[in-house]
Amino acid sequence: MTYSQDDLEAALSALRRGGVILYPTDTVWGIGCDATDKEAVERIFRIKRRADSKAMLSLIDSPESLESFVEPEAVAAATALIDPERPTTVIYPGVTGIAPGLVADDGSAGFRISRADFSRQLCMQLGHPVVSTSANISGRPAPAIFSEISDEIKAAVDYVVIHGRDTQVAATPSRIVKFNPDGTVAVIRP
Repeated sequence: MTYSQDDLEAALSALRRGGVILYPTDTVWGIGCDATDKEAVERIFRIKRRADSKAMLSLIDSPESLESFVEPEAVAAATALIDPERPTTVIYPGVTGIAPGLVADDGSAGFRISRADFSRQLCMQLGHPVVSTSANISGRPAPAIFSEISDEIKAAVDYVVIHGRDTQVAATPSRIVKFNPDGTVAVIRP
């Protein structure tokens, strides 16, 4: 499915201004912002009414970009954990350079290399990871498709991406694995 350059530019403009967007990812519709922008990340927690102790992941465009935030050795080792058939979020240790609200007490944070061209382009052209958390108020069911996203969420963001609104296929959330500092792996969501 193709997207318009104007739609991509409008989303990027909102992100560059410190805004929050509603956008399709390679899994579900997400609420997002520049993952390096502390205030924007805090705003997403407020929009979702989510405790700041509940982590949110970030999308990124490539393993090379990921190396700006995660040790290259961890990126290389965790590459084997990525499922070629299903989007995989990897929780990496020792993450730096993103908003503090995205980093757990143990210094870890979750990243997923996006498979969707639109969200991959957002990350690439922004030059930073983009937060991706389901487009719902915390504790309420995550919407499977755009038409199920509440008006409250739509009104709370600065830009709602046009691309993907007509898709009627419910996406599957990503598989989540945690890569520990000692090299062990824990599967959080199969």
